[in-house]
Amino acid sequence: MCDFSPTTEADTTPIMSHQTPITLSDRVALGMTRMLRWFADVFFAKRYGHRAVVLETVAAVPGMVAGMLVHMRSLRRMEDDRGWIQTLLDESQNERMHLMTFVAMAKPGWLERMLILLAQGVFFNAFFVLYLFFPRTAHRMVGYFEEEAVISYTAYLAEIDAGRIENVPAPAIAIEYWKLNSDACLRDVVIAVRADEAHHRDVNHAFAQALSA
Repeated sequence: MCDFSPTTEADTTPIMSHQTPITLSDRVALGMTRMLRWFADVFFAKRYGHRAVVLETVAAVPGMVAGMLVHMRSLRRMEDDRGWIQTLLDESQNERMHLMTFVAMAKPGWLERMLILLAQGVFFNAFFVLYLFFPRTAHRMVGYFEEEAVISYTAYLAEIDAGRIENVPAPAIAIEYWKLNSDACLRDVVIAVRADEAHHRDVNHAFAQALSA
């Protein structure tokens, strides 16, 4: 088990933020997010490691789908993408690394693996259709997803600090990806992942705002 200082600079950085819904599109996006959050809460409760495995495989979908559709739109219209494609693909890759990290730590069983197949299959197709016709709503929904992710990882951090979840050593894949200290632990990983999610939240809310301009 790793030692840690309960308060670090990363802990005190303002990271909570909420985009107040204004339009009907915003309210629909928030409603869908809260519905999915309810299912996650019922199914996983405080099993944060397994929760992360399933949710991160879904979280890696929007960036890839949106990046692909923006790429195709740029080709059709023969216009610049304003840097959106790379940003979205980078987001997808980052979420995939979250998944690989938690797979290494949580060791998902057959039930989680079956749930991943089902969740990814359904969500990929649903998000593809949503982004194709309502890209602004899609980005707003992802922004709200990321808000919830920040809340979940903050709760995960609280469980570690309270000693209810063991602060085990970080896997090598996480140490290499986030350039963590060689003696980094789960707590350091959760802080890094939470910072990533806060960044994705802000980017997607900004993209939704840009599409409404």
